[in-house]
Amino acid sequence: MSFAGLLLLATLLCAGLMAGCFAVARRLDNYGVVDVAWSANFTPIAWMYATLGGGYLPRRVLGASLVTLWSLRLALHLHLRLLAQHPVEDGRYQHLRRDWAGRLGRRFFLFFQAQGLLNALLSIPILLACLDRRGPLDAWDLGGAVLFGVALLGEAMADRQLARFKREPGNRGRVCAAGLWGLSRHPNYFFEWLVWVAYFVLALHAPRGWIAASAPLLMLFLLFRITGIPATEAQALRSRGDAYRDYQRRVSAFVPWRATR
Repeated sequence: MSFAGLLLLATLLCAGLMAGCFAVARRLDNYGVVDVAWSANFTPIAWMYATLGGGYLPRRVLGASLVTLWSLRLALHLHLRLLAQHPVEDGRYQHLRRDWAGRLGRRFFLFFQAQGLLNALLSIPILLACLDRRGPLDAWDLGGAVLFGVALLGEAMADRQLARFKREPGNRGRVCAAGLWGLSRHPNYFFEWLVWVAYFVLALHAPRGWIAASAPLLMLFLLFRITGIPATEAQALRSRGDAYRDYQRRVSAFVPWRATR
């Protein structure tokens, strides 16, 4: 299939998956399930591309396998966090409930569909890699895989450190500055962004591979302007106040770096 045909198919697939996720969220009365679904959706998208893409088979399998490792790890992490909090909803979605009161169902449905569209747009690097007929695997493929490994390990470490901090009863209401969180206020977001850079590297030498730069650039924009850092920090300021303001002053927002004392 063509680039446009596969991207359209992925968009329709995600629209259906997110419609089903919205039905589950309404039944549970917990819209936080969208985070789990968004992460998990990349696995069926990647294997659809690997099956129908027609590119060099080892590259298709490599790309889909990397996506699956990242997608299912993050989905499982978010699922376990959701189970631990349920029926209490994540603070970001509680805030949206208040803002969208009166048109809650319609606005959340559109929000879920927007997340599905985002799935499709961010999958472009893997689509390009799965259409790439060049063989054998080269240094760019290896470099993308190595960078992916670093990013996945960093994201998993950040998530584990934060979860360990939150499990300690004495840390309730405090700001986590342990491990990577002492070097970046959002190390999980940084390493997640690095995952998309790795996919870009994997797709860079494919025909029209430059288009793959759209994914890490879009992710960076979202993290800094829309659903990532702004929403997370606004919630942290509401719940932790001056302690978080001091943390903002001392610690890098994104790239892990030495904290200011």
